[in-house]
Amino acid sequence: MKLQECVLSEKVVAADSAEAALWDAIVVPETIKERLRNHTLLSLLVRPDLPFAVTALHGLCTLYGPPGTGKTTLARGLPAQVARFVRGGEVRRIEINPHGLMSAEHGQSQQRVSELLGEYVPGLASDGMPTVVILDEVESMAVARSAASLAANPADVHRATDAVFTALDLNAAEHPHLFFVATSNFTTALDEAFLSRSDAAILVPFPEPEALREILASTLLTLADKYPALGDLARSSAMRRIAEAADGLDGRRTRKVVFEALAQRMETVLDPGSLTEDDLAAAVHNAVAETRQPEVSRAAH
Repeated sequence: MKLQECVLSEKVVAADSAEAALWDAIVVPETIKERLRNHTLLSLLVRPDLPFAVTALHGLCTLYGPPGTGKTTLARGLPAQVARFVRGGEVRRIEINPHGLMSAEHGQSQQRVSELLGEYVPGLASDGMPTVVILDEVESMAVARSAASLAANPADVHRATDAVFTALDLNAAEHPHLFFVATSNFTTALDEAFLSRSDAAILVPFPEPEALREILASTLLTLADKYPALGDLARSSAMRRIAEAADGLDGRRTRKVVFEALAQRMETVLDPGSLTEDDLAAAVHNAVAETRQPEVSRAAH
């Protein structure tokens, strides 16, 4: 895979961009969004005027937590949130596919990581525009070296992980307009030196019942533009009870459960507006049972 193919997207985002909807779509405690936005903005505003030796800021934030909680979507929506506060009113977003970097050929991973993060990405942002670089599922490229002895080629894993740190240190010192947002589902798989370089490590947890209610209701209200009866269901008192029953679902699955409810009966497939609270409650029950089934299977073995 060529280096340019490891860049999933490159886009310049303004504050009034449609990208702002990505941020709003994720229902998490407001403090999580505030920490991510504020750390990013502080880094982009302060680091260009102060030497790295003074700030010790790497321009790196790690979002961690279970899959499906909105980490990547928050990262994608971040540029629109900080654009209004930076000179020029625009922020570039670069999204990296770390999986494409790791090569089976001995020694190639280190070289590809160095070229991508140390040369190619800074080159894309050579105009000095504030730039957010997203490293999704970063554990694939910053593997905990203490566990590398179990890998097929531990020496190459060590070198690739070292290359990540070298690139981050270089960018911290020479490219203060770059800010990296890494996401991880498994922080135990991340090298400790990577986490120590993070200016902030922010947990994005499973949603609480009130957040689940908001996710379910917002999904129904969006559908209510075409099927008005769903608006009544979204605003009904039953939503709180259904949300409490959904405890343990991630945000992504919670949105999908509305469509799982619609798919349960031919009547609701043909007329989504006929969805009832019992339909939705049944779909939530099934979804929660399915998420717990792997745990039961492991316990049985």
